[in-house]
Amino acid sequence: MTTWEMLAVFVAGISAGTINTIVGSGTLITFPVLLATGLPPVTATVSNALGLIPGAISGAIGYRAELTGQRRRVLRLSAAALAGGLGGAALLLALPSTAFETIVPVLVTLALVLIILQPRLARAVQARRARKGTSARPNGGPLLFTGILLASVYGGYFTAAQGIIYLSLMGMLLDDTMQRLNAVKNILAAVVNTVAALFFLFVAEFDWTAVVLIAVGSAIGGQLGAKVGRKLPPAALRGLVVAVGVVAIVQLLVRRYG
Repeated sequence: MTTWEMLAVFVAGISAGTINTIVGSGTLITFPVLLATGLPPVTATVSNALGLIPGAISGAIGYRAELTGQRRRVLRLSAAALAGGLGGAALLLALPSTAFETIVPVLVTLALVLIILQPRLARAVQARRARKGTSARPNGGPLLFTGILLASVYGGYFTAAQGIIYLSLMGMLLDDTMQRLNAVKNILAAVVNTVAALFFLFVAEFDWTAVVLIAVGSAIGGQLGAKVGRKLPPAALRGLVVAVGVVAIVQLLVRRYG
């Protein structure tokens, strides 16, 4: 890489770490930059996955206060994220690079619709539970576990917008605040990136310059994202998720059909 390319990758790492902690979809920043430096798609994907681990851990640390009382929930959903991330990493090496590109915009669009409707749907679900005299499952039950598992398969394959999908699933199936769910999302992203990267270490080729630049940048961005994200009210956080998701959909469609 040239000096300017290294600087671009570093800045992209900071931006990705920041936006991943607040919303997700940071890969939509780093991945095109890595491709622009001349890296092959698979090398860019695996280098990006490894480089973003410090950012995910940094963001999770920044949200540690919101994780209080969620230990059992985090452990349960992390098991699904681990299994799904490993499966997705294996699919990356087995399937053509376009395998997920058609369905991903549909998944992200559905996730955004659920996030927009989440307050209204949550009220309807609570009213129904009140009539039946039941309460929400603290861990989301089998449906959430399965949803996180499938979302993590996609996350291990590409990672772009997986955070948005996590938030939409948890927002629908858990009775908790957006900030606390965002904290769990950061843990799940860290699990998926870590297990995928460890798998890639044995079977794929990395660009270590890119890995180091993204790792340092994303770690800085994770702290920045935690400081900003924790101050956002629920409506603002939800609006930011939707805005980033729309940009992600446009970029994915341009990449697929442009």
